[in-house]
Amino acid sequence: MHTFIGYIFLGLSLSAPIGPINAAQLDRGIKNGFWHAWFIGLGAITADIIYMMLVYLGMIHLLNSPFVKAFLWLFGFFVLVYTGLESIKNAGVISESELRGNGNTLTNSFVAGFLMSLFNPLSILFWLGIYGSILANVASTYPVQQLLVYSGAIILGVLVWDVTMAAASSVFRRFLKPGLLKTISWMSGLSLVGFGFYFGAHAFQLLFLR
Repeated sequence: MHTFIGYIFLGLSLSAPIGPINAAQLDRGIKNGFWHAWFIGLGAITADIIYMMLVYLGMIHLLNSPFVKAFLWLFGFFVLVYTGLESIKNAGVISESELRGNGNTLTNSFVAGFLMSLFNPLSILFWLGIYGSILANVASTYPVQQLLVYSGAIILGVLVWDVTMAAASSVFRRFLKPGLLKTISWMSGLSLVGFGFYFGAHAFQLLFLR
């Protein structure tokens, strides 16, 4: 039981550092509320589960090829910069009507989170390093069923953090004034653009400086 709880806290701690998903959740939650922010997280978790399965199936070496890495960095650059610029553009026109919903659907939120996480090469490094080591440790000591339980505990921890972020952003939109909400949304957009250019720099290095 203590080990299970430990893996839940591992999922929480891995999700807590600021990154594209957290910034996107904050921005979408402020503009559209809890469910949209949570669906950003659900989309990201879906991509994480895909990577976990690839690590488990031993296919992670395919994702480590320079061509695939460059593609992921480059596509991640476009996704994050586009999302960030949209956030900055819309931050200047937040109104009471937009705080009640600006036309985004839950499906759009889910897809946005999914793409951000799927085309994030840091996710590959994370799951290869963290989950790969867990896989090696647990597989050598426990049966496959135990590995599934611990994997579920990690996902549960990530899910708990996503709910926390969604709830926090929902609270922000209820109690903060529109001017401050605009500032937060603008800063979230800048954060996404910054992560996007970070991805773009890595793509450039892989493509032209090797």
